[in-house]
Parts: sequence; C-alpha cells; structure tokens
Amino acid sequence: MLLKDQVAIVTGAARGVGKGVATAFVKAGASVLIVDREVELGNATAAELGELGQVHFLPVDLADREALPAIMAEAVGRFGRLDTLVNAAQASAQLPLIETSIEAMNIAFDTGFWPTFLLMKAAYPHLVATQGSVINFGSGAGIQGMPTQASYGAAKEAIRSLSKTAAQEWGEQGVRVNVICPFALSPGVEQWRQHFPQAYEGQIAKVPLRRIGDPEADIGAAAVFLASSLSGYVTGQTLMVDGGQTRTF
Repeated sequence: MLLKDQVAIVTGAARGVGKGVATAFVKAGASVLIVDREVELGNATAAELGELGQVHFLPVDLADREALPAIMAEAVGRFGRLDTLVNAAQASAQLPLIETSIEAMNIAFDTGFWPTFLLMKAAYPHLVATQGSVINFGSGAGIQGMPTQASYGAAKEAIRSLSKTAAQEWGEQGVRVNVICPFALSPGVEQWRQHFPQAYEGQIAKVPLRRIGDPEADIGAAAVFLASSLSGYVTGQTLMVDGGQTRTF
C-alpha cells in the first residue's frame, strides 16, 4: 500500500494506459479521481475500480479549457487533498508531416499540452501542501521522431520540456515532476496490431524484452513508484518504460 491515504487525479483514465495507472494507484491505496471525456467508459471504469477502493469519475473534455477548474475543485472537495497529478490523456492524428495541418497540431496540443500545463498550475498549491508530485506522459515517438507522428511527438516533447522546467522551479517547494514514456498495449496500439500485424510484430522484435508493456503491471507500477516515497529523491527525469527500445546510457 505505497500510496495509502494519498489522493491522485488521472486524466485519460477511462481506458488504456490511463486506466492502467488508475488501477495500480487504487490497488496501492490511493483515492483516485478519474477524468475522461468518454462518459460510458469512464462510468464503467469507475464502477470496476470502485470494487477495489475509493474512486470517482468526472466527465471532462480536456480540450474545453473552461471545464478544467472543475477537476481540481472536485478532487480536493471530494477527497480533501491532492498528492499526485497524472496527465495521461492525449489525442492526435497520424499523418505524414507534409499532410499535417494546423488543425491536426491543435488537436494534439489542445488535448495534451494545454491541459497538462493548466492542470499543473492549478495543482501546484495543493502539491506544495502535500509535498506531492506530477507525472506527465511523453513518448518515444517524440524523442526518436517517428514517421506520421509529427503532431503527437511535438506535443509530447513540449510536455517534457514543460516538465523539466517545473522540476527545476518547484523542487525547492518539495514538488517533484517526472515523465514516463511508455510502450504499452493501449487501444490505439491494439488497433495498429489488428490492421498492421506485420509492422506490429516487427516493432516487438525490436524490443529487447520481446514483449509489449501492460498498462497496469508495467506502466502503472512505474507510476506508483514515481508517486511514492520510494522515489522521494527523483525529479526532472524521463523514465523510459518501453522494454528497452530507447536506451539513454
């Protein structure tokens, strides 16, 4: 129970990696506010995780900036505090760079970068009070520059840059900020596997551990570590939870 008595917000938590993180947090003892625009899936996830611990679902379209203040108000009002903010939500269009429009860029930044930026600012005073942390999500697609991932990679690298600045500025107040770059069987990857099985198997062959990550057991476990006291001296880091695809040493 590494997160016993703690409170977390997890965006994009109705399914995929976000759900995996939320599940791992609840099992570790945290009370979790699940935020997602998918109402039916969000309610189903909240009902499922409610069997394990304290969970509440708040339907919010993160691209609607006027709706964002309700997230912090709901978390603190319902659970009394905030220890961890997890920004896992992200949408994007996969297009070659030459076909990537301003509209496509806006989708990636409106659902990923801007909500991350605004929620971090809103969470700051609460995290100072609890000596809490922020866990943002980057991607190997941004670090490596993968084809058709121009808007997604740009938004993810902007999030990593923001995270590094926050880690520098907020460390004195005891607030830690870290980034996870995952490779996991999310709904998007599952669709990719179904439609392009050869490309999928080729990618798995490039993973030193020869498997794809599990949203809860692999990505969620890493997030629990970063949210817990076990990583109390870790901040400003990008943790590659991708089976060894990206080697940083």
